[in-house]
Amino acid sequence: MSRLDEFIAVGISHWYADLSVRERFTLTEDAIPNLLREAESLGLNSLLVLSTCNRTEILTRGDRPDVLFGLMVKFSNGTRSEVEKYGFVKRGEDAVRHLFRVATGLDAQILGDLQIINQVKQAYDLAASSHTLDASMHRLMQSVFRAHKRSRTETTLGTGAATTAYAAVQASKQALGTLEGRDVLLVGTGEVGKVTCRNLVAQGVGRITLINRSEERARKIAEAFDVRVADWSRLKEEVAAHELVIVATGAPEPVITLDHVDMQAKSCKVFMDLAVPRNVDPAIAANDHVLIINMDMLNDRLDATYKERHANVPLVEAIIEDEVADFTKWLSEQRVVPTIKALTRRLEDIRQDELARYRSKFTADDAVLADQLTRRIVNKILSYSIDHLKEDHERPEDITRVVHSLFKIEPE
Repeated sequence: MSRLDEFIAVGISHWYADLSVRERFTLTEDAIPNLLREAESLGLNSLLVLSTCNRTEILTRGDRPDVLFGLMVKFSNGTRSEVEKYGFVKRGEDAVRHLFRVATGLDAQILGDLQIINQVKQAYDLAASSHTLDASMHRLMQSVFRAHKRSRTETTLGTGAATTAYAAVQASKQALGTLEGRDVLLVGTGEVGKVTCRNLVAQGVGRITLINRSEERARKIAEAFDVRVADWSRLKEEVAAHELVIVATGAPEPVITLDHVDMQAKSCKVFMDLAVPRNVDPAIAANDHVLIINMDMLNDRLDATYKERHANVPLVEAIIEDEVADFTKWLSEQRVVPTIKALTRRLEDIRQDELARYRSKFTADDAVLADQLTRRIVNKILSYSIDHLKEDHERPEDITRVVHSLFKIEPE
């Protein structure tokens, strides 16, 4: 029987902390299950953990932000002092509304981000498989997914290529003047790498070379886009041969280091680092002929579709308010469910007691008819009572007290 004011969200996001801070709070695939298990041992029984390039956040119920931040620090490389300086806490309706804004892309660095919903779904699937979500959280997530779907079907927020990968390609184009005829090295072939490759092909890039620790995965993507693959052992040579290097791996530390770059070279080179933690050693920028573009430098404000997407923000916010109101109503209704069950049992007990008093006077057929008649009467009374209880869900304590007193129901 959750209440809206019980929800709490804590975290570090791109609105409050730059990349150098966010990367230290990144949670690995192994860290999140461990965090969920420890949270359960601490009495936090319904928990959702979201860790992406631009945010590390925990949503649960209760008022224990220090405990939640403690878990974030324990399972990442972040510190308590950074939490105190950059962390945020949202409570009650603000916490719930925040999750809706994240999932629909309103809270994203790239407005309407098309990839964030997949990350939210992955966080939900992991929490569900770890059995760390209760009925209220499951219901909340279904409302969130419905809000996202409505934001795409009832508005044009999803117009254009609202993705980090697309913004990266546009930033690369701006840095180099054009991508037509350019040779590009793409390091990493995960989801971001795949989408980036698609956008590069669309921009008419001269030649794209894929390089990945798993050459088999790189070749699958290469076949789909008809591009070249290089062996991981040739990373240094390939970096030297390309003026644009886009890096998007899941490595917890830089894969492009000082060892991969000739720091005395005078030729211009652009590194696009789409990873958090960063995959390109920032020290490489000491070469005046090298430009490193990282996640904090990306935006979609110059994209032709931005104005159209931004015009849809009020429409999406209205959808969110509608779904938050619906979820709030559901939560309130759940608070009268125990009273409904208790009332059902009480009326059934009364019915059975009265039938027992006259059962010896009934024929077999009369007993069947009496059972059917009394059951219908009780169901009618229950139907009106349940409707009234749910209609008065905004003051469940008052109506529950009246019903308990009226039917002499002992509180559980």
